[in-house]
Amino acid sequence: MQRKPLCAAALGAALLVAVATIAAADIKDFEFQLVDKDVKTGDATIAVKLVHKPSGRAIPDAVIFAKRIDMGPDKMEAMTAPLDPLPSTESGVYRFKTDLTMAGNWALSLAAKVQGETGTVESKLILKAAQ
Repeated sequence: MQRKPLCAAALGAALLVAVATIAAADIKDFEFQLVDKDVKTGDATIAVKLVHKPSGRAIPDAVIFAKRIDMGPDKMEAMTAPLDPLPSTESGVYRFKTDLTMAGNWALSLAAKVQGETGTVESKLILKAAQ
């Protein structure tokens, strides 16, 4: 009679380990993606989606703690623009307001923490501003 409770306990422990392994993703499994790579100069709204790459699922409620936009891709790293967060209209999409004063290639750099994960998601996304 002792075997049934032990087997049930072992099975339960194995299931818990399997579920925990599936739930815990590698931080490299997450990335930011530009919603639109082309924007207009002047006042612009940039939207990015945080995605869990293996599942394609958008990830809401990340904490973005570092953000920067500059013209590094055009060899003008010192040319920066303000970057202010905006309320999101879609789960897993993060929006920013900026003022792109010059046409060309801009690098959007982001760093974020994903709820329940260890490590930091870091991305540098290139977008093109046209007049």
